[in-house]
Amino acid sequence: MDDEQDVVPVFFLSDSTGISAETMGNALLIQFPDTRFERTLIPFIHTVDDARRVVAQLDEAMDGPITPLVFCTAATDEVRAELHQTRAPLIDFFEMHMAKVETIIGQQGVREAARLHGVGDIKRYNSRMAAVEFTIEHDDGQSLRALEKSDVILLAPSRCGKTPTSMYLALQHGLFVANYPLVDEDLEADGLPEPVQPYLERCFGLVTTVDRLSRVRNERRPNSRYASPEQCRWELRRAGELFKAHRLPVIDSSAKSVEEISALILQTLKSDARSRRRQPEGKSS
Repeated sequence: MDDEQDVVPVFFLSDSTGISAETMGNALLIQFPDTRFERTLIPFIHTVDDARRVVAQLDEAMDGPITPLVFCTAATDEVRAELHQTRAPLIDFFEMHMAKVETIIGQQGVREAARLHGVGDIKRYNSRMAAVEFTIEHDDGQSLRALEKSDVILLAPSRCGKTPTSMYLALQHGLFVANYPLVDEDLEADGLPEPVQPYLERCFGLVTTVDRLSRVRNERRPNSRYASPEQCRWELRRAGELFKAHRLPVIDSSAKSVEEISALILQTLKSDARSRRRQPEGKSS
């Protein structure tokens, strides 16, 4: 589908931020890699009047050459009912699943907006914000203060994906994450950097491919030694050797999204926690 007229319009509708509609909708769209989509997010549809204006926009899209896709997670019954007046086919995630959940639990849901991404759970919200503050402070080795509070420490050469992974883990999962760049002097040594040595059980290594690392670095410092394939190859080789020597979990970020990298880290943390619970008292691995 190369022609402009073959681009499929996609709308994500929500009476909150729209994060859920985008996440669930994109999980389906990613299964169509050869199709081009033009995505439009319409969040904070709070009133019936808001919904009517959205319906007019969707109906206008229906008059175009390609039928639009509409994903909706609106929780408020009145808003959702009005959105269903559109002529566009509407995929209503909330309606599809809420009734079944209510049947299983045996209770009626409150059906209010902003329950998922709002600040209704103040304790959880404050915890995530504290994690974000910690992670910003400890980005790229800027601070070594209170490393003992970290849940995860990411180690990697520059531009391997440490910062976006750190921020995702903090914001989405409330983890205190520090990330530490492996510079030449670290890579020339036999041991891991001294500040992280007491916390090896929290450390993860990130690597990528030489081509990708060189390309990303060239965008930052074109035609520099820092971005040269030779330098990138040496850094990645030495980082891999250090990770192997200290038996750190290693994740290749070259073909994985931040969400996938984070899921692997969370899975490893849970697995390690289960192993520690099963371990007889007084013994160590």
